[in-house]
Amino acid sequence: MHDDLEGKHGVQSLEVGMSLLKAMVTGQQAMMLKDIAAAADMPASKAHRYLVSLIRSGLVEQDPLSSRYTLGPFALNLGLVALGRLDRVRLGLSAIADLRDAINETTALAVWGGQGPVIVRWERPRRPITVNVITGATLSLLASAAGRVFAAWLPPAQIEPLVQAELDSGKCRANVQTLDEARAVLAEVRARGLAAISGHYMVRGVEAMAAPVFNFKQDITLGLVVVGVEGSLDMREDSPTVTALREAAHALSLRLGYAPPAA
Repeated sequence: MHDDLEGKHGVQSLEVGMSLLKAMVTGQQAMMLKDIAAAADMPASKAHRYLVSLIRSGLVEQDPLSSRYTLGPFALNLGLVALGRLDRVRLGLSAIADLRDAINETTALAVWGGQGPVIVRWERPRRPITVNVITGATLSLLASAAGRVFAAWLPPAQIEPLVQAELDSGKCRANVQTLDEARAVLAEVRARGLAAISGHYMVRGVEAMAAPVFNFKQDITLGLVVVGVEGSLDMREDSPTVTALREAAHALSLRLGYAPPAA
């Protein structure tokens, strides 16, 4: 009878311990006992008893100099294992489907392919005139929104030789002629937090916006893209389309373990 009840209702002591861990995660830094207890809404004496057990398990550790508590090595290992098992592309596909439903525009998911971003899937909106997106093709670094997003956040040593090669080819429609001009464009993308191209897109009559998705290493790992007929997308900073794109990319980044830098 006792086992049946325990299986149905859970183990209360474990739930108490988890409330302390959640409080420490929310704090985002090493914390004093009184602060952890207050965040978990329990007496400090009770919190201390649980923290002793959590230290023994490796989920928590205490700095002997400051007496502050932080997550221990086993907690970090658990997080890394969980993140490693996340299928970023599967989550990205769900994100572009939800984004398409929210804004009724063509959306796509881009990954880095070595020489440039590659579209792995796109979602068609419910409207009579749409833009078809070719999956599997490598996009321009300067003349596509996805390309600018990856070029803006990947290391310059990796990106600039590819950008220079694109400039030297003479096939770039991005209205950018030199590497210094390209650097300025990418700096603007980083400052705004997304890329938007209309009038100089790699395909005539098309415009697009893209936002970066970051992983727990703070690296860009995906690009969320919105594509439309030239002149059809509202690219203003406060437009519903831009807002929805930003929020979708941010939510997916958090899902992949990204921790935004402190203000």
